[in-house]
Amino acid sequence: MSGMPESARLEQARSAIAQGAPWRARDLLVRHLEGHRDPEALALLGEVYQLMGDLPAAGAVWFSAGVTGPDVDTAVAAWRERSHDDFPAMWRSLPASVRADPQSARVKALRDRARGLDASIDEPGSDRSDSEASGPDHRADVGHPGEDDEGGLDAAQFIAWLAAAAFVACGVIGLVTVLQWLVPG
Repeated sequence: MSGMPESARLEQARSAIAQGAPWRARDLLVRHLEGHRDPEALALLGEVYQLMGDLPAAGAVWFSAGVTGPDVDTAVAAWRERSHDDFPAMWRSLPASVRADPQSARVKALRDRARGLDASIDEPGSDRSDSEASGPDHRADVGHPGEDDEGGLDAAQFIAWLAAAAFVACGVIGLVTVLQWLVPG
């Protein structure tokens, strides 16, 4: 299969899809993309993952390929949700050929964010899977990879502070009420 032209590999994958074997198309495309950066194969692999119902995987591949559209937006959101916006994990979920030669600005931005959180991103053997990744939790609550963090409270932190303030207020009211019962007049 290594001597086969790229167009023949894509045709084999399309044929596998037409025959109702998307898993075979996935395997062909993944193998092809291990050593080749091929935008057409990336886009087709995203379609295969979507067909197979794996929206997060489709999102990662379509993000890599720079594909756009409503289905892509949904898949990218599913990818981000699955990874909890853990940028090193998101980086590692991209195809190896994309990680080896990031060309688009958004892929480079993701790489830079991942590097900022995990210095091992560029080290040999750093392509470990999410389940093998260890170390601190690198989740970030941001809009998209590459956007600047402005800090501040997220919704969960705000609710926690609100609940804590209500708890303190109820405690003070309760203490004042008990003291009024105990101390006459």
